[in-house]
Amino acid sequence: MMELNPIDEEYTKEIEKARRELRALIYREKCAPDMLRLAWQDACSYNPESQIKGGPSGWIRNEDVLERQENKGLAKPVRLCEDVKAKLKKVSYADLYQLAGVVAVEVTGGPTIPFLPGREDADESPQEGRLPNPDKKGASHLRDIFSTRMGLSDKEIVALLGGHVLVRQTYVIDGDNKVNKEIGKREGNDSSETQNLREPSQVEKKEESVAPKDKEERDPWKFDNSYFEKSLAHATLNMDKALTEDKKFRKHVEHYAKNKEAFFEDYAVAHKKLSEVGCNLKHPFMFRNVPPEKLKQIKPKAKGVLRTVIIAVAVLGYLRKKKSSQVKT
Repeated sequence: MMELNPIDEEYTKEIEKARRELRALIYREKCAPDMLRLAWQDACSYNPESQIKGGPSGWIRNEDVLERQENKGLAKPVRLCEDVKAKLKKVSYADLYQLAGVVAVEVTGGPTIPFLPGREDADESPQEGRLPNPDKKGASHLRDIFSTRMGLSDKEIVALLGGHVLVRQTYVIDGDNKVNKEIGKREGNDSSETQNLREPSQVEKKEESVAPKDKEERDPWKFDNSYFEKSLAHATLNMDKALTEDKKFRKHVEHYAKNKEAFFEDYAVAHKKLSEVGCNLKHPFMFRNVPPEKLKQIKPKAKGVLRTVIIAVAVLGYLRKKKSSQVKT
């Protein structure tokens, strides 16, 4: 299990600054799909049974890892994150990459995902071949990775993979021209450079350091539930087919295709779970690195406030019940 990064007031401020920097960066570079894929790839390597467990620990930045076929196209988002990291010395790469994924979803119209910092960077690279293979057949492949290794339920697996509405834009499937056409690639270009986005207007160019106010108008990459609608109509990759052909998966696909709100709610839960897999981030970060003597002062106050709230709720409940009985009589 990865250790906690020291969390104090300064670190928390840097995390918020990183969030602002990432919003501006993602808007300016039109790289939301790359950032979400970067966060996913860094986390999906987790294997609790291995000596080098992997998981969201910043290992994806290692040169030997970026050269792997499964990580083709990730050099660009790693380089872009390096520009942000240079301004924020305290923030770990692990936190930065996962925050980039959270922000990528939010700025493209997706749900707000709670983010808890404290991930420790790892220097060693996990074994190759742990990541999901979009061309591999069968629902068992998905369950082996996301359920057995990471503890996600079937519903959470389906919800998480709904993020392919963005991530699919960056896939490189050798020899599969049909997939390449579907995800809008231009022949001969690297996946990280093939996002077919319109050029920003003159006004947008002047706002390069400011995140867009209207995400849907300015960013043609939109996070929604269309992945499920398209998968039901015509599953392209074996991963899509696994979701629609497996009965336990399919019921969730059908539900999310009809209900975007339910998808957003469940996606936020699944994404957060993936971003924290293998990390000890259960304790509220505002209490981390607080001296023991101060923590002893904080806890009684918190308990006192909670006790007051409970009493107030009980009194209100009693008064409502009493008023209701008086009305009946």
